[in-house]
Amino acid sequence: MQSSASAPTRRPPAGAARPRAALGLIVVLIAACFAVLAPTPARAADQLLSRGRPATASSTENGSFPASAAVDGNTGTRWSSAFSDPQWLRVDLGSVQQLSRVTLNWEAAYATAFQIQTSTDASTWTTVYSTTTATGGTQDIAISGSGRYVRLYGTARGTPYGYSLWEFQVYGPGGTIPPDDFWGSTSDIPPASNAVEVKILNRTNGKYPDSQVYWSFNGQVHSIAEQPYLDMPANSAGRMYFYLGSPDSPYYDFIEFTVGNNVFNGNTTRVDAFGLKLAMRLHTKDGYDVEVGENRQTFAEDRATTFQRFTDAVPDQFKVLAQAQAPYRIIAPGSDPSFRAGGANANYFTAYAQSVGVNAATSDIFGCAASLAGNPDMCAALNRHVATLPASQQSDPAQFYKAAPANYYAKFWHDNAINHLAYGFPYDDVAGQSSFISHADPQWLLVAVGW
Repeated sequence: MQSSASAPTRRPPAGAARPRAALGLIVVLIAACFAVLAPTPARAADQLLSRGRPATASSTENGSFPASAAVDGNTGTRWSSAFSDPQWLRVDLGSVQQLSRVTLNWEAAYATAFQIQTSTDASTWTTVYSTTTATGGTQDIAISGSGRYVRLYGTARGTPYGYSLWEFQVYGPGGTIPPDDFWGSTSDIPPASNAVEVKILNRTNGKYPDSQVYWSFNGQVHSIAEQPYLDMPANSAGRMYFYLGSPDSPYYDFIEFTVGNNVFNGNTTRVDAFGLKLAMRLHTKDGYDVEVGENRQTFAEDRATTFQRFTDAVPDQFKVLAQAQAPYRIIAPGSDPSFRAGGANANYFTAYAQSVGVNAATSDIFGCAASLAGNPDMCAALNRHVATLPASQQSDPAQFYKAAPANYYAKFWHDNAINHLAYGFPYDDVAGQSSFISHADPQWLLVAVGW
């Protein structure tokens, strides 16, 4: 994080599942009679949830065939993609909704193979329908599940052209939004006497009881069974630590913050390491409400799964980061000896950095240290592998981490964060990519601690 008078200052990572036939027939006949006599339960008609909602696509054939044309209710306008595979069309329903069916009204350019997928965050997708034998026309597809985002993901075209839809319609009962109980009720949070009321939440999925989830701040140490709240005073700065099991457990992590007389600035961070899954939600008196940290899918999975996914996601040079201090931490690359002088990966960034006139040690690039301490834009560009791109593209997240060398440790935490915002290296706030949040008139802050 770049230093400012009202924000916490980032620092480099520390070194460091035979019926009898006659009886069966009788049972069937009796059941049929009851079925005829029994009234059919009333069922609310499905509502069209997608019309006029924001839509995006992987590509468009040209400006005459935008993604929005597939959800405008006009069968005379259409979305058409580029002439390649795969392609996708996504609609944002605005909130998580129960889903019942999707109707696809194909133009002549249709998909033979595609999936219907849902998501709560437009990042992690669940496939609710899949086919490899579609023939186009109008398809009415029954689905079940929920999601805010619904996506058609085409993998094989039926023609040499792209994918083209007159209409992409998503239906559900409407008005039955599944509650997001991750944060729980906020009506019981007492008003702050000081600057902001902090509530700590146990989101370890039953791994630890409240009596074994601890927080530590300014000399106070409590389990959340004893005291789930902290009335945080103004002019507080530094870190609030969280422990699982005991107050000095090796399973720990922290958030960083500066709390002024009328403002909260803070972040979750992965600059030094990943210790525990953390997320925080800030609510202010003017109604501003924002959350950052690991996403719901990451919180829902077991810790061992997170470690394994990290190992599977990163290149060979980075796999050691999930091994060196396992099962307690996944360390940042700048803290691992292999990326330091004399280590096997000491020259990981050298040639790339030199190609843009930077002579810096690989560990200093990961840590934005030494000569890069005063050059946040270049440090961010090197970590994201955009340093050789035109300046106009260096702030485009679509360009980040597309080639090696890059900070794949940071990439993993962005890929698994709410809105893809994370602190993976000290200057990850360049181009607004960090988990830093700041607002005046803070009312309460929720901190979720996961396993």
